[in-house]
Amino acid sequence: MIMQAVDKVSPLPGKQALTVDVEDYFHVSAFEKAIDKADWNNLELRVEANTYRLLELFEQKQAKCTFFTLGWVAERCPNLIKAIVDQGHELASHGFAHQRATEMTPEQFLADVSKSKHVLEDTSGQAIIGYRAPSFSINDSNTWVYETLAELGFEYSSSTYPIEHDLYGVPNWPRFKYQRAEGIIEIPVPTVRKNERNTGIGGGGYFRLYPYWLSKRRIDNYLNTEQQPYSFYFHPWEIDPEQPRVAGASIKSKLRHYLNLSRMEGKVERLLEDYQWDTMKSVYLNKK
Repeated sequence: MIMQAVDKVSPLPGKQALTVDVEDYFHVSAFEKAIDKADWNNLELRVEANTYRLLELFEQKQAKCTFFTLGWVAERCPNLIKAIVDQGHELASHGFAHQRATEMTPEQFLADVSKSKHVLEDTSGQAIIGYRAPSFSINDSNTWVYETLAELGFEYSSSTYPIEHDLYGVPNWPRFKYQRAEGIIEIPVPTVRKNERNTGIGGGGYFRLYPYWLSKRRIDNYLNTEQQPYSFYFHPWEIDPEQPRVAGASIKSKLRHYLNLSRMEGKVERLLEDYQWDTMKSVYLNKK
């Protein structure tokens, strides 16, 4: 794996990067064996209303965000896409149909991401420069995806999580922003390192699991020790405790998915109040 380190950002920016992966509860990888993609159109669409709730919250807290959005969602919710960009947020790609990059051939990946980019750009009228692979599914087995992203005109990716996890993770990959030989800037999900082991602090299930004070302490430690920008991610379905329960999923998947959903929105509100937030391209690429 050929890569070029990017010098540490100094001084530390006053704002951190807020991101939302715009997908519905039935899109998540943990439920892919329990829900057939052919049935997606027959399921209740909840992502639109949940994302509008987030837009209202972000406006109240004066936070800007990067919305890594599925092309599938954009096709069905064009007014939501327009609202995202009209309110000054960044629109980025999460692929089209939430298929993990590790499970696609180069041809399939090109088709999926290209379709997503075209749908997002046509709907929003803006260039899409950011990409996040579903389930952080870039690893040593498929580094060729960066060539495809560069070919399609992307400038950065936030698709790697340098932790050990049963569903994803590249613990030996860089922890901070760096530029790939292919020209793509990769922005890993933040981690704290202790005893030669990385622990995730970037959001998602970890943020729902831990009490807020512990998450904040880890974020503060990261900012003070590493002198790097911090980025946070979560999903619209994480503020939706009333979402349908998926009967056919494994016990582990259910525990992970439904854990503390009723507490998530309150935690996010505190996070928005305790830090200042901007888009990925602003914080990491210094672009508006």
